[in-house]
Amino acid sequence: MTILSTDTMTRLHQLVDAQAQARPDAPMARDHGGRTVTWGALDAATHRLAGVLGEAGVRPGDRVMIVAENSAALVAAFYACSRLDAWALLVNARASGPELAAIAQDAGIRLAVYTTAVSPDARAHAQADGARAFDDPVAPLAIGPAHQADPEPVQADAGQVAALLYTTGTTGKPKGVMLSHGNLLFAGQGAAALRGTAPDDILYGALPLTHVYGLASMLGATATAGAQLWFDPRFTPAGLLAAIRGGVSILPAVPQMHALFADHVRAQGLTTLADTRLRFVSSGGAPLDPELRRRAERVYGVPMQNGYGMTEATAGITVTNSQPGDDDTSTGLPFPGVEVRLDVQADAADGVGEILTRGPHVMRGYYGQPQATAAVLGPDGWLRTGDLGRLDDAGRLYVVGRLKELIIRSGFNVYPVEVEAALVEHPDVLQAAVVGRALPGGNEEVVAFVRPAEGAALDESGLRAHVAARLSPYKRPGLYVITDTLPATPTGKVLKHKLIAHFADRLPALAEPGPGQG
Repeated sequence: MTILSTDTMTRLHQLVDAQAQARPDAPMARDHGGRTVTWGALDAATHRLAGVLGEAGVRPGDRVMIVAENSAALVAAFYACSRLDAWALLVNARASGPELAAIAQDAGIRLAVYTTAVSPDARAHAQADGARAFDDPVAPLAIGPAHQADPEPVQADAGQVAALLYTTGTTGKPKGVMLSHGNLLFAGQGAAALRGTAPDDILYGALPLTHVYGLASMLGATATAGAQLWFDPRFTPAGLLAAIRGGVSILPAVPQMHALFADHVRAQGLTTLADTRLRFVSSGGAPLDPELRRRAERVYGVPMQNGYGMTEATAGITVTNSQPGDDDTSTGLPFPGVEVRLDVQADAADGVGEILTRGPHVMRGYYGQPQATAAVLGPDGWLRTGDLGRLDDAGRLYVVGRLKELIIRSGFNVYPVEVEAALVEHPDVLQAAVVGRALPGGNEEVVAFVRPAEGAALDESGLRAHVAARLSPYKRPGLYVITDTLPATPTGKVLKHKLIAHFADRLPALAEPGPGQG
């Protein structure tokens, strides 16, 4: 069976129906403990769970909060919501109690379900909610008590919301991104086609399905192609190494995973992996610096594809199609069916502008926030990403940073991603995050937060010398914080807006830097 055509589909559960009808005994997932779940078993579980949720009062348009870690139970709950025309509100179980309560209140949920069999955090949240057990052989869950919530109007076409994902946000409270069935069907088919995904492919499943990259690019591609997903709810480099040696052929991951894995392999005394089925490796969710890409490619033995996307665009906007040895540092060309353009100011000599995108991947809007929606989504369908980029003559996109993260130092523009790329070229640097700190008088200083590789001994003087050979003086960090941990989301994306406050005790009191500092 080849990649399914989703042109006539209006609901996500139709993917499961099609795979279960054509290949009921084919493996869909390797769940916890090595248990195999077939497409037929998953299909039956979604029907059972939809029946139970319906009896509990879930109606079309209701929001069902799924508090979960990666598992077949999460997948069954997600597709069961589709069968009921309910919205799946996906939340990582490692969120705190107050975070869950705030999201549940903002969304006006009907009830919550919890993947208690695979997640101690989900069990704790379920107990606090007074949830009751649903002992299903494929989808063991706990189902919370029903709330009195008003349903959203139901649409008969693919415009109906399938998933409500709350962004971490760079400022203010998180916003609920409404993604339609059409959004996710389009994204899954695009990801499957890009990789040439076939039923005998095995995808490594560590990206949280509660985030758009995992949901659209990983689960969506698996369901569209009828491939197999090997779940790993909590990423470890050792677990990834075992999975690759066990037969994983497609690896979608975020840069932090690639960095940790390359560091782990190096610590094992290996330079590259041989005799594996691995044929496609991709990176997304955060900027990928060129040095990390080269280092990871040497380890994997296959080219790494870089991509650019965001929750509001159902993960995918552009993607590379690199061949071995390519030195392409872009995020590639737009996905088929996706438009990209830049809003470049008249005085922008470097051609950098805000990235705009339009197409079937663009969200319906932010839940309950029409003003916030209108601020980023125009009547002509163009979505303002808030990211800065430039296009080359071939139409490839280079992302240079966030619009709000642009650092203005002594009148010069400093793009954090460029500084981070220079830092990570240091062999003992695992990860770097660069932000600006406002100074009295309106200037900004460049602050670098650097995480060393395992067992490495970094010192500030060595970093300064390394950066001085690579960056102009105004781009060089004036302050360095060397740390073993950085505040991050479950996918590994660094929460840059929290860095200054998080490390406030390690930063000097504000003072205007002297001439030539850095």
